[in-house]
Amino acid sequence: MQTTAGPDALDEWLGTPLGRTLLARERSAAAGALEQVFGTQMLQVGHWGPPDTFLPLARTQRRALVAEPGARGDFVSHASSLAVQSGSVDAVLLPHTLEFEPEPHEVIREVDRVLVGEGHLLVLGFEPWSWWALRHRLSDRGFPPGLAHMLSRGRLRDWLRLLGFDVLEVHRFLHTLPVARLHGGAVERQLERTGQWLGGQFGSVYLLKAKKRVYTLTPIRPKRRRASRS
Repeated sequence: MQTTAGPDALDEWLGTPLGRTLLARERSAAAGALEQVFGTQMLQVGHWGPPDTFLPLARTQRRALVAEPGARGDFVSHASSLAVQSGSVDAVLLPHTLEFEPEPHEVIREVDRVLVGEGHLLVLGFEPWSWWALRHRLSDRGFPPGLAHMLSRGRLRDWLRLLGFDVLEVHRFLHTLPVARLHGGAVERQLERTGQWLGGQFGSVYLLKAKKRVYTLTPIRPKRRRASRS
């Protein structure tokens, strides 16, 4: 995950009250999505918050954080060219990774390559039409720091379907306004209650869960020609 602001600036922002609220809501959403994801290996591709934010939620036998150079992780590799064997991973988590990458479609292709058949992909992203997206567009330094762009759920769905993924669920959440002085007050609590009552349809963050489809090939036997009678 590439960020022009640097991982230190992002970590500092994620340590603010707004950043901690965001991570807490995302961790809760990821916990639910990972309940039925099993296997041997899960990868989190991209540094986002403390290393123990998401990985302990995995129910796979092993888990690892793949980070860009300069960021904390179990090993270093670019998201668009993963140093991982093809078909060797049971689940991949992309926490806003696509929003920092110049070629997010290439990252999705790499995930498709390393996932086993029936493997799961979880993507966290900001909703492009939300209060948090508006704050991002109005910010000179980026909001959060280093965020390059936002990717709509519709476009992500299209990419995944072309690669043979089934989108299992999309969950929207986080109705908190991205304004520090309103954080923790009555306005925030009322917005969260209203957003939950409306089913999360106006949430600023989404979690998309998809499964890599496996095609079963059925061999077709050639028809036998009848011997011609003389």
